[in-house]
Amino acid sequence: MNAEYPDWRGLVRRHWHVIAMFALGGILAFAGAVYVFLWFVSNAQSSGMVPSMLGLWTMANLVTFIVYAVLWELLLIGVPIAIAAVIGWRWWKRIPREEWRGYRFSGRKRTSGGGGGSLLFFVAFCIKVFVDGKRNVPIATFTLDYVVGSIITILVLGLIIVGIPVTIGLAWWLSREPKKP
Repeated sequence: MNAEYPDWRGLVRRHWHVIAMFALGGILAFAGAVYVFLWFVSNAQSSGMVPSMLGLWTMANLVTFIVYAVLWELLLIGVPIAIAAVIGWRWWKRIPREEWRGYRFSGRKRTSGGGGGSLLFFVAFCIKVFVDGKRNVPIATFTLDYVVGSIITILVLGLIIVGIPVTIGLAWWLSREPKKP
């Protein structure tokens, strides 16, 4: 058992630079995925792949849009993430077994829960439509740009609202001294 740091906090403190690089890579991958999706949405409309008015979409438009969006995301974001995952796995395997042997990596187990995210996202979208003054506009006349822009705005605001307290809490937790047994 590692007496200095009985939980995985010691591993984080010892290898903070590598973990910070992977955290930065995760943030950049998320931002890149959002950017690629915005780029694809604008090109899909301008190329005529899909109509800009949602009320004019057919099932063929929807399937084509989803398949091409997934393929572009996999090509431009998925491949670099896979390469980073291989690098991370190789780094993890190079850590000497004696160094991570004493750390406890078990946490609480969750068996059920969830499902509130969709409702929260729907409420946030309703608030966004209300704030934009489009509460009496038929939903079928919303453009793809408006819906995607609203989704991105909601995601960014949600990440800011949740991310700042989580970052502060994580920094506080990592800076605490471990209890002496």
